[in-house]
Amino acid sequence: MAYADNAERTRAIYQAFVDKDRDAIEGLIGEPFSFTSPYDDHIDRETYFERCWANAGQIRGMRIRHLQADGDEVFVLYEVESKDGPVFRNTEFLRFQNGKLAEVEVFFGEINGVEQKP
Repeated sequence: MAYADNAERTRAIYQAFVDKDRDAIEGLIGEPFSFTSPYDDHIDRETYFERCWANAGQIRGMRIRHLQADGDEVFVLYEVESKDGPVFRNTEFLRFQNGKLAEVEVFFGEINGVEQKP
């Protein structure tokens, strides 16, 4: 699928998690790829799908609260409602290269003294 810009690509990535559409997200993530979070240190594409994609099955819904794109860089703040009820919020910094997601840095922590876990 053709996307107009990286903001549109970003929305499609998060929608793929909600839809549990692995084919859609496979087409949006490039190679090489790097994913970093408080639990992951620059993991590669294969490891990302092993560790992170499995979480798609736990998502009931997702809402993008803020998205700011500047060329190949995108900041996004989103909320996720999990199937077992808790809602959590993450902020991510994404870098695209040649129309494919090349790097993700995830930021999360405590809100009001409660640890937020993706």
